[in-house]
This record gives sequence, structure tokens and C-alpha cells, in this order.
Amino acid sequence: MTRRRTSYQSGHAPKFLVVVDDSPECDRAIVFAARRASRTGHHLQMLAVVDAQLRDGQGLFGVAEVMRAEAHAEARAKLDRAADLAMKLVGVEPELVVRDGVMADAILAQIEEDPDVAILILAAGIGKDGPGPLVSSLARSAGTFPIPVALVPGQLTDEEIEALA
Repeated sequence: MTRRRTSYQSGHAPKFLVVVDDSPECDRAIVFAARRASRTGHHLQMLAVVDAQLRDGQGLFGVAEVMRAEAHAEARAKLDRAADLAMKLVGVEPELVVRDGVMADAILAQIEEDPDVAILILAAGIGKDGPGPLVSSLARSAGTFPIPVALVPGQLTDEEIEALA
């Protein structure tokens, strides 16, 4: 069960949640979310997810712990680059979050944990394989998703996004 959203109540601020990953279209979601947050006064939250297998793996001589630490450092570096992009574009300083787990589960857990998250912003892939695994996964549960999901077409240019956001 999802917690009641509080983003528009007194003392709260609505947040756009954008997932930062290695997909080529990820920057489209970041640009859209940053521009939209700037124009609407919403806050921006960026989430990177470290694969659950690194957390659950059995490590010999602490290898799993080292791998997990490296994965967290890489996730933080991705978030820092995404935050730099948002700052350079529109001066929005995002909240950065790293979670362990399976991507879809981690997104839902973040939404559940932070009742100020009002909209999830993702970019759809433009390749022949469809919109991408994350968008496809979430589309299957769209009818029961706890918040609105905004999909940014991956082929949009910065100028096109600026006109829309």
C-alpha cells in the first residue's frame, strides 16, 4: 500500500523523481525534469539504483563488499554528473539518492518512502528494441502505479524539450 502523497500540503514541496542510469536516453529525462522543476517550482530528486545481486552475493575475502562499494561510487558519480547537468541548465540543485535493489522495486520503494514525490519522469528509448526495459516494465503495471509517470520521447532535442517543459 502506498503512503498518501503530501507534496502539495503545507510544509511540503512536490518533487519530480528522475531515474539516472546508463541508458542513452537518460539525459532526455534529466533535461526535461530539470527544466520542468525550474518552471514549476518543484524540487528535483534523482535516483540511481545499485543492482541487488551485488548486495546479495556471497563474497570470498570481502570481494562482494568491495564490488558493492565500487558500484555505489559509480552510482554516485552518475548522479553527480546528472546534477551538474541540471545545475548548468537551469540552476536546479537536485536531491541525490542511491538505493540497492531491482530497478522497478527500488523506484517503488523510493516513492513509498518519500510522500512528496509527485511525478516520475522517464525517457523512452528510440531503438528498435522498444522504449527500454524500465519503461516496458513500468508500463505493465501502469494501472496500479502510485503516481503519474511522464514519458519523454528519447529523440527530443534540448530545444524541443525547452518548448515543452
